[in-house]
Amino acid sequence: MTQPRLILASNSPRRRQMLAWTGWAFETDAADLNEDPLPGEPPGEYVSRLAGEKARTVAQRYAGEPVFILAADTTVADGYDLLGKPADAQEARAMLRRLRGRTHQVYTALALMDVQNAVLMQDVCVSQVTMRPYSDVEIENYIQSGDPFDKAGGYAIQHADFRPVVDFGGCFASVMGLPLCHLQRTAARVNFVPPHNVPQMCQNNLKYSCPIWQAVLDGESVG
Repeated sequence: MTQPRLILASNSPRRRQMLAWTGWAFETDAADLNEDPLPGEPPGEYVSRLAGEKARTVAQRYAGEPVFILAADTTVADGYDLLGKPADAQEARAMLRRLRGRTHQVYTALALMDVQNAVLMQDVCVSQVTMRPYSDVEIENYIQSGDPFDKAGGYAIQHADFRPVVDFGGCFASVMGLPLCHLQRTAARVNFVPPHNVPQMCQNNLKYSCPIWQAVLDGESVG
């Protein structure tokens, strides 16, 4: 049986890198959408809506074809406030100061659409992230690196120099933008099986021992 084409509806270099760990061959075809949250929209509903809209938008370009569209969306939630990608240095500075020394949540939703059968499957991963009390000087140096501007909340959990996170609970890969075990269990619903051992590849590449991967693949509501 020929494997369906897989289209990643994103231009994110991190998502491209992480999806490659699965062993699936894929192409990229990004959706261009208004990503503003609706008034009072909860974070889980917000990322789920956007991921679904991205998948459906790109799916229109492949109507009737044996294609899977994968879309994802990530946001940082501090209480009821959603922190997206900072528009400039001032906004990045404000976000990083706000999150400093405190715990917040990172929500990532994924949407996998079987275009030929018009089936959309979704999942949401929520992680708890505690930031260390980094200094204003460290914030300025990090902003100067240019790294904050394409990341929700203005930071990358994996940044080797800034190292913003001191404690963590959930899915490390999800905070980077693509919860791979959640993707594997979603794809399993339509017998779309990755060639590689996804949990092992993820942990090897992230140099992180994940305590929840088996529970996720077993369908438990963790991460």
